[in-house]
Amino acid sequence: MISATQVLKTDLVKAAAKIGKRAISSVVPKTDLEVTDFKVVNEPILGYMPGSSERVALEASLAKYSGECEDIPIIIGGKEYRTDNVQYQVMPHDHSKKIAKFYWATPELVHKGITTAMAAKADWERVPIDEKIQMFLRVSDQMADIYRADLNATTMLGQAKTMVQAEIDSACELIDFFRFNCFFAKELMKYQPISEDPSTTLNLLRYRALEGFIASVTPFNFTAIAGNLAYTPCVMGNVTLWKPSDTAILSNYLIYKIFRDAGFPDGVVNFLPSDGPVFGKTVTAHQDLAAVNFTGSVPTFQWLWKAVGENLQNF
Repeated sequence: MISATQVLKTDLVKAAAKIGKRAISSVVPKTDLEVTDFKVVNEPILGYMPGSSERVALEASLAKYSGECEDIPIIIGGKEYRTDNVQYQVMPHDHSKKIAKFYWATPELVHKGITTAMAAKADWERVPIDEKIQMFLRVSDQMADIYRADLNATTMLGQAKTMVQAEIDSACELIDFFRFNCFFAKELMKYQPISEDPSTTLNLLRYRALEGFIASVTPFNFTAIAGNLAYTPCVMGNVTLWKPSDTAILSNYLIYKIFRDAGFPDGVVNFLPSDGPVFGKTVTAHQDLAAVNFTGSVPTFQWLWKAVGENLQNF
């Protein structure tokens, strides 16, 4: 029988280990809490009338992506990996056309993703939240402009959406997710606790990242939800392992590349196409799992919920 003293010692050891993983101290300059004010509105839905500039751009992107099969690697810490477990994404409306070749990660690569994410978190947490928000807003502007046609084309070809369905999802909703969640983060920072005499004692409230990494398991049917689940936690200093759906991997990989090319730090989001059980068993058994960000089927949700519950004593 385990005594209460033994349990207490074990808990203290675990707590001490986690304290050592904190990337930022409990003392923070006030400037790190200051966020540039801004307003947001919903991204307008474009009409795509015949001859319009957005329709011409979309038709060009459709021709580009439908005429090739993009090679999509596993990406951990900015480095590309490929395994012998090769998979393909085909057009749902034309199974003879392959649009993406990708690779399932091994358990060892998933573990490497966790280690890499936790290492990247140290620097990412130190970045002031205003800088994080400004980066997300820049990416949102690029998605609304130079990447709009590509986001819609990859969603139409890979997830069989119409022009209007893709515009609402992979352009407008995705952009709105990032802009509005940045807005909500900015609004959170406005509240600070009362300091009766700031010249003597200044009380400050800071929102910290979760203790560990987030596993983002994203769905096939909404490009916007996939990008949101993988990237939005990073606004608050979190790091993620992104398992995209096999049947949405082309559009999801494009989102990853957009953030990468915008200067998003390597290792903060790690792109890990995987067999579901391989990814799920590896992340739910790891002591540094902080959260599972999930949208998908009820059976998959129940499996993840059960697996997390069975490993609670390890976290």
